[in-house]
Formats: sequence, C-alpha cells, structure tokens
Amino acid sequence: MSGRRTGGLATTGLATSGLGWLVERPIAHRGLHDAAAGLVENSAAAVAAALEAGYGIEVDLQRSRDGDAMVHHDDRLGRLVEGSEPLADLTSAALQARRFHDGGAPMMTLAGLLDRVDGRVPLLLEIKSRFDGDLRLARRVTALVSARPARVAVMSFDPAVVAALAAAMPAVPHGLVGQSRRRAAAGHDPAPSRLALAAATLRAAPRFLAWNVDDLGTWPPRLARALGRPVLTWTVRSEAVRRRALDGADQVIFEGFRA
Repeated sequence: MSGRRTGGLATTGLATSGLGWLVERPIAHRGLHDAAAGLVENSAAAVAAALEAGYGIEVDLQRSRDGDAMVHHDDRLGRLVEGSEPLADLTSAALQARRFHDGGAPMMTLAGLLDRVDGRVPLLLEIKSRFDGDLRLARRVTALVSARPARVAVMSFDPAVVAALAAAMPAVPHGLVGQSRRRAAAGHDPAPSRLALAAATLRAAPRFLAWNVDDLGTWPPRLARALGRPVLTWTVRSEAVRRRALDGADQVIFEGFRA
C-alpha cells in the first residue's frame, strides 16, 4: 500500500482542518474485497485484508427490522447472502444466521465492525436511506459511534440523514455522498433540482464530500475544495484513474487494484 497523499492536502488547508486523517491513505471500497480470492465485499475477511494492508475502510450500512446497523450494501438478500428478503424484514440475529454464498461467513453488525477496526485505520460509514424520513438507522449509528468516535466518519446520499448525524454527534465528521443529477437519474436515484440540492446541502452542512469520480468537474466538489473541505472520490478502479482523480479530489475510494 502506497499511502500516498495528494497535493490537495496542503493547498486546500486540510492539514490544519482536523480532517487530515480522513485523507491520509487510500480507502478500500467495501473493504479490500477480491472475489477471486474469496474476499467478499463488506465482509469480515475484506475488512481484515484492508487492515493488514493499512488502507482506510469504507462500508455500507443497512437497517435490520429491530433497528440494528448491518454491514451490507444491498437492501435485499440474494446477491451475496443466503435468502431473498429485504434486510428490513429480518432481525439482526436472523441476518447474522444467514451466510455469504462464498465462504459461509456471517454478516457483520456495526458493533462487530467497530470492535474489529478499533481505530487502527480511518473508517468511513455510508448510511443507506430510502429518502423517506426514516432516521432509525442514523440513530443506531449515532449510539454506537458516539461511544468510540476515533477516526470514524459518517456519510449518506440523503441530506436529511447527514443533518441528523451532524446534530446528534457534531464531533464526528459527517459527509454527503453524491454525483451529477444526470447520473443519479440514470441510476434511478433521487435527482433533485440544482436549487433543491444546493438547499439540502446547506442544511446538512457536510464537512466533507464523497463524489462520483466521473463527476469531479461539477460544482459541489469544486466548491468544497475551495472552502477547504475534503473531497473523497468513488469508485476508482485503476491506477490511471487514481492519478487523474487526484487532480480534483483529496483521496480515492478504490477497488479492484492496490492504490
């Protein structure tokens, strides 16, 4: 692992912002996963591989029926884990009883993840949302992270979730995940108007952005860097893209190669 820093750390003032740790090293997207090696995304094995390599770690969080924070990207079982139900229909215990198709390991809870990482590397938590005003997952994340905030940052595509996290634990860096309206619409994600997005972003007052690597030329990451706020970029899948991305971002969230 190179641990390379970017030129942006000095030029945007991040070194004195208190968030230098967030961009000090490349961040492994959903852990250092590698299907060919049996390392499944968002699994304990992928987290362990990232820890061993010294990378930062990004994971996704979904809500269980009983309000626990589960480390999983999809809102429904099937692609990676036994079953086909929505995660929100099953309790934390029931979800942990299911196994990954590859390797047979159980799904992690956020509590288990925090125990595993224990502040050794930066940990970036993406809180998934249906954009329906449901803040139960944000409250569970707050309860767990507030007790051990060292080198943990939280983020979401949903500005309402970001604002709730900021209000509940102001000492923990909170960020907004985003991309261009055109790309969001193509992926069937919420795509508010430019004015609505600007207003929501101001309300959320993110301390950093995590932006689509193909949209670094849009106004939000450019404005963030002008204001001295870190910009992370996802998902970077080659060294060539990494080099280009660091012209418009302070660090990469990567997969499929060693950054």
